Amino acid sequence: MEYADFIDLKYKPEKTDLVCLFKITPAKKFSMKEACARVASESSNGTWTDLKVAERIRKLGAKCFEIKGSFAKIAYPAELFEDSNMPQIISSIAGNIFGMKAVSGLRLEDVRWPEAIIKSFANPQFGIEGIRKKMKIKDRPLIATVPKPKVGYTSKEHAEIGFQAWTGGIDLLKDDENLSSQKFNGFEQRVKLCMKQRDKAEKITGEKKSCLLNITAETGVMIKRAKILHDYGNEFAMVDILTAGWAGLQSVREACSDLNLAIYAHRAFHAAFDRNPNHGVSMKVLVEIARVIGVDAIHIGGLGKLAGDKSEVYENWLKSSNNSNKTSKDMLEQKWSIKNIFGSSSGGLHPGILKPVFDLLGKDIIVQIGGGVHGHPGGTYKGAVAVRQSIDAYLENKNITDYSKNHPELKQALDKWGFETPE
Repeated sequence: MEYADFIDLKYKPEKTDLVCLFKITPAKKFSMKEACARVASESSNGTWTDLKVAERIRKLGAKCFEIKGSFAKIAYPAELFEDSNMPQIISSIAGNIFGMKAVSGLRLEDVRWPEAIIKSFANPQFGIEGIRKKMKIKDRPLIATVPKPKVGYTSKEHAEIGFQAWTGGIDLLKDDENLSSQKFNGFEQRVKLCMKQRDKAEKITGEKKSCLLNITAETGVMIKRAKILHDYGNEFAMVDILTAGWAGLQSVREACSDLNLAIYAHRAFHAAFDRNPNHGVSMKVLVEIARVIGVDAIHIGGLGKLAGDKSEVYENWLKSSNNSNKTSKDMLEQKWSIKNIFGSSSGGLHPGILKPVFDLLGKDIIVQIGGGVHGHPGGTYKGAVAVRQSIDAYLENKNITDYSKNHPELKQALDKWGFETPE
């Protein structure tokens, strides 16, 4: 087979094909068409020299069927992939190709997943509707907070901060990505004490409260920690999905099905893949992969201190929902038949800048606010109150500055942070 065999601009993809959208920057010696052919070849069943192969093998070759500017679409026969094996799929479509000399830049922008491949995975167990049912919250954004600083507190201190946040109006107490089971804050002790404080907060507020506690570790340890969460009566498990890996996430998803735990996906490590606009893998694709495997909520960016403009955050949100039947130059149409999942917006948020997030993404999101709660002049409890007041102002379509005149906690927050976005 020659490289030219992997280009067919007249090809019409089958419904069963997996389709990838690549942004390709050819190396100096190569044309766009030559670079596309090499990407399709290397990611399916080609090699650098001529081969005489049977027709049945030739049919398994990927086909680059559209080239527009720096974007190319490549279709892969479904037979190339093993059912329910995400590491194998990603090793194919996002494997050796990033190291090829024929490209100086290569970015996997989007994937259109065929129904059979999607259905071979577990998919989300709860999604938005199931989490809302768990939390008994029908029509407003959910609110999570991470104790700040993110590491250093003892298990007792961590749980006490959670109590202040919960009683102030926060729904979910969340670990951050680098807190697991350190000596100063062991996992099981943290679970035990947080659940006690959670129960107290529920009695005081009459609201459902829960924890997003980080089980990330070696796969067997993650499953043991998920069991601990279940045994203490928690509803969620948090996983750093990229550092744990797709195989680890698939194992956790299977365990969480038996334990009735929803999975909250932290995206730590994502920028190593997606920050360079001309190389790597987009966050859209990472959201899709996690959703196909079966997370129920995932970080998507938040218009705060982290990189990512409105269009990027919006497209990440689209991929978490069944709204992604829209297309753009860097997004493929996808008709999902699985549950919508919560996008979680985070990174430098505070009461003064929540409105733009809601305007962009609506109410079916989780806002994760750390410093914007605990850095409040009145402390964690009043910081939590201020966040709820900011959300109430939005839901009641009230001007937040006017609303703050009769809500002192919100006014204190606005006086400190105003409407500025942290950097």
